[in-house]
This record gives sequence, structure tokens and C-alpha cells, in this order.
Amino acid sequence: MVEIKEALEIIRSQSVQLDSEVVSLKDSLDKVLAEDLKAGFDLPVFDNSAMDGYALGGLQQEYKIVGEVAAGDSKEFILKKGEAVRIFTGAKVPEGSSAVIMQEKTEVKENLLILKELPEEGQCIRKKGEELNKDELVFSKSYQITAAGIGMLGSLGLHKIKVFKKPIIQLITTGNELVAPGESLQAGQIYESNSGTIEAAFKSKGFSSSASIQIEDDFELIKTGISEALENTEVLILSGGISVGDYDFVKQALEENGVEELFYKVKQKPGKPLYFGRKGNQFVFALPGNPASSLSCFYIYVLPLLQKLSGLPGKGLLELNLPVSKDFENKGDRPVFLKANIDNNSVEILNAQGSSMIGSMAKGNALAYVDAFEKIEKGSLIKTFLIS
Repeated sequence: MVEIKEALEIIRSQSVQLDSEVVSLKDSLDKVLAEDLKAGFDLPVFDNSAMDGYALGGLQQEYKIVGEVAAGDSKEFILKKGEAVRIFTGAKVPEGSSAVIMQEKTEVKENLLILKELPEEGQCIRKKGEELNKDELVFSKSYQITAAGIGMLGSLGLHKIKVFKKPIIQLITTGNELVAPGESLQAGQIYESNSGTIEAAFKSKGFSSSASIQIEDDFELIKTGISEALENTEVLILSGGISVGDYDFVKQALEENGVEELFYKVKQKPGKPLYFGRKGNQFVFALPGNPASSLSCFYIYVLPLLQKLSGLPGKGLLELNLPVSKDFENKGDRPVFLKANIDNNSVEILNAQGSSMIGSMAKGNALAYVDAFEKIEKGSLIKTFLIS
């Protein structure tokens, strides 16, 4: 059995092989850049107007209106002192412009423009290269692309982006008692929920599984299922069958498939029977079968590896230290990850903390950590991991 810190260090110390691919800009959301990206030109490309109004030649009270420039116009103006052109947001500012003034601050009489107030030099003009200069670094390698990032890359004319591939993930759930939702339950059976839960957790963090299968508690079937999954996966995640019961065959089946155990069992609650192993460049997690344990272990242990395999640092969930809303004492000899909810900058430790109880976790948005035999008083800071 290993401590939590040791388990995380083993996961984060794994050497990984990163492969890249080229994707279209529209498909790049949440993917991670595989190279530095620099600006191919100045941004903005030219001086342009920040609003609808008039471009002014010189700064004075009255001007002669000599034309109009809309966004996208290719015509060129050279403004002389005392001349103005009607201009619209995003339009190229004519050479010789001293400022742009909002139309609301002007009065027009035929072709005479009268200002209600004088602008400052350069007012309402977006200067060429104001945001980026040519060859300036836009995003560094390992930047995870956001919606705003897509907008920035699109404004630079990029439509193909080199990114790290997301890992190929497969999921196996085991158990004779499991029945798919929608089917009728027989005596002793329960609905299988872990696969849907873990797959939803994948998606919420930008990942997806290529396959998800359910296998009965039969050693040969589990052994064969693992063997077939390892033929085309980078991360294999199993749920259930990893404890020490008579029908828990996963650990032995992994050994017979040549998977090297890196740790088995973590001193924690929930999720003690957690397994992590490796076969070449493939990684295997065997999560406990209890729903809350399985999901907690995914967030704390599986997520950092998936991030690392995607080109990210692999830090896992965002860690916060926030005041707790009520006293809590961990009377056990194992650290605990508690279902919690963050609201108004305070952490509420939820009821129904059993490892099989997923309902309270569904109502929360975080996991709170309390060490063995530790007492936390109301208002004191508690280590919290933000799920959503």
C-alpha cells in the first residue's frame, strides 16, 4: 500500500510518448499546441477605426467632408488638414488622420462637419501592430486552445493547427450483478452506472473513450477482454473487480497480460483498492467498483495522466484552499476525499459520504481533503479540488 503523495508522484513521473497531428481550426478546441505559434503579420494589419464616426485631418473645430470609408473598402484617401471622411468601425483609417471622433459628438450641415468637442491625438484609432507585431510569439507549445484562442488564431489567418493527439482510452466494467439501465432488474442485480459516469467525466475534461465494454466476473473473459483492449489503446481503465473478493479477477488478469504493477492500494478513503500499471507505452488503471470511489479516483489519479498524455503539465483538478462552513473531524487512520460543494467562497462538506453513494457527489462541485485523525474547525482553510 502506498501513500497518496507517493501514488501521485509515480503517476506524474511516468515518461510518455507524445504524438502530434494537424487539425482544422474549428476542431481544435481544448487540444494542446504541439509547437510555438508566431504572428505572420502585424495585428491589426493597418490602422483602423475603433467606432463609427469621422476620421479627421488635423485637430480643429470644423472640417470639410470629402468622402466615406466602410470596413473592407480598398479605396485610399490622403486627408489634408481641415478635411474629414465618414468612417465605420474596422475601416482603414486614411493617411493623414489625426483622430477619429464618434458620430454622436458631431453635427453635420451639408458637407460641413462641426465638432461638439475636440478629440485627443490618435483617439479611437487602432494602430497597426497594436495587439501583435510580426514574428511575435502568440501562443507557446502546450497552450490548451480555448474559444478565444480559436478567435485569435483565426484572426491570424490560420486554419490548420499542429496539436498533440489525445490518448486513445478504453473502458471495461466488470460484475455479474450489473444490468444496463433500461433493462429489468432481477433479484440481486443493480444497474451499471460507472461506465456512463466515467465517460461523462472524460468528456467534461476534454477526453473520450474509443470503446466501453462490460464483462462478467469470469477470469478467462476478463483476461481476454484486457488482451483485446490492449491491442489498440494507450490508457485502459477498468472499474470493479480489483479488490480481494473471490470474484475479483482483474489484478491477476492484468499480470497474465504482461502489465507491470506500479502500485496497488492507496492509503485513502474512498478508493483504497486502486491499481496503476504499465505495459510498454500503455497505462492501466483499475478503479474500485463503488461509484463514488471510482469517480473520485478518476479525478485525483487518472486525470493528471490523461493531461500529461495530451501535452499538458498534468496537474489534475484545480486545487484551492478555502474556509469550511462547519466543523469536521476525520476519526479514521486514512486521509479522506470528501464530497463537497463550493459556494460563496466557502466549502460545505456534504452528507452521504459512503463510497457507494454517488447522489451527494452529483449535488457538489468539489472534493475536500482531510488528513487522518485531523479535525477541521469552522472557518479554517481546507484543501479543496474543484471538479466543475
